[in-house]
Amino acid sequence: MFDSYRHLIKWGAVAALVYLLLVAVSIIGDGFEIATGGAAAQLFEFATNPIIALMIGVVATAAIQSSSTVTSIIVGLVAGGLPMSMAIPMIMGANIGTSLTSTIVSLGHVRDGEEFKRAFSAATVHDSFNVFAVLLILPIELLFHPLEHASLWLAGFFSGDIAMADVGVSSFNIVSFAIAPLVNLIMWSSSLIQGVWQGIFLIILGVGLILFVVHTIGKILKRLMTGRALEIMNTAVGRGPISGIGAGTAITVLVQSSSTTTSLIVPMAGSGVMSMKQVYPFTLGGNIGTTVTALLAAMAITGATAVLAFQIALLHLLFNVFAILLIFSIPFLRNVPPTIAEKMAEMTQKRKWFVGAYIVSVFFLLPLLALGVSELFF
Repeated sequence: MFDSYRHLIKWGAVAALVYLLLVAVSIIGDGFEIATGGAAAQLFEFATNPIIALMIGVVATAAIQSSSTVTSIIVGLVAGGLPMSMAIPMIMGANIGTSLTSTIVSLGHVRDGEEFKRAFSAATVHDSFNVFAVLLILPIELLFHPLEHASLWLAGFFSGDIAMADVGVSSFNIVSFAIAPLVNLIMWSSSLIQGVWQGIFLIILGVGLILFVVHTIGKILKRLMTGRALEIMNTAVGRGPISGIGAGTAITVLVQSSSTTTSLIVPMAGSGVMSMKQVYPFTLGGNIGTTVTALLAAMAITGATAVLAFQIALLHLLFNVFAILLIFSIPFLRNVPPTIAEKMAEMTQKRKWFVGAYIVSVFFLLPLLALGVSELFF
């Protein structure tokens, strides 16, 4: 009986945290609009370079260690007027940045050479796939915009305005109605701060709330669902790649953290319980599962930018699904990420310093270098 009450309290806390997440995303959008005076496009003219946007997504996610947080923030910024041309590469960059988690987890096996080799290859197959996906899909997106068009159509379809002649959603939104009291209270309280500073305050408050919510909800759900997650994973082992992708998606949705998915899998690979063939699909499922947070966050947005906020959340989902269909379904392309991961693992087994150099260069130094180089070509 006591355990039942504890579980009930924890689920109540999860519901309250989801409510706070929706509030946070809403006030980020409002704050961004206030801070830019409704001229977000002009504010971002200096950064229309897609490489800069991509690297912002990589570095921000690597630093925060949560793609759910970064994508939720991007949804809020789009609602406040962030141009879609900036948001799309940022979302893709978040996919790369989140792969750092699995690499860090693999360091727990560094003392045993063979074990570390297995763990590092299992971890970096996630990195390799996400980088490879961006290299293949971002140029296609920049040239032909298939994901942008598909996500816009879907956003319009779900909002009941397929024609998109007048971008908007139905007049009543139960989510916005539910969060309105707290949002209005925050807006009223912050009105003591004038002009641009009110907008900046709301953005900082919103980002802080999202960081708190994602971190706390992850801890609670991990305690509630890790046993269930392991059960799903064990059931799916050996049933093939589709089952693996499905299990990775389900686990990540259950615990609201792709970091948890990789934290469960990488140690298993290191100890030899799971092979690269089994780990690879699981990590791809994690990419799909982590998009749920942004889709949930988009529900908080109303008004003229609601469809755009929902569009960027849908685009994140479509990007991950399309990347799996493109890369994993073609044998030649499918083998590229694991081959790269295994070669890097062999190198780390011989030279332990390579791990630190890899993390610092791929997730921080190379993005900063790319920012400088991109200025020469765009």
